[in-house]
Amino acid sequence: MKSIDEQILRSTKEIIVKFIEMGRMSPTNVHESFKDIYATINKTVKENLNKPVSCNDKQD
Repeated sequence: MKSIDEQILRSTKEIIVKFIEMGRMSPTNVHESFKDIYATINKTVKENLNKPVSCNDKQD
């Protein structure tokens, strides 16, 4: 589970960096958004971790 948590943290960081690069977020207010972005990614990943992949989801 540790590597999943690390990947969630890295993904959050990458999103924050992209938002700053695009001018959608200021480096001074990262602390306000970081928790929300992290929580959203964490919830999404952990809810879908053990879901089986259906036949309709595979790529051709």
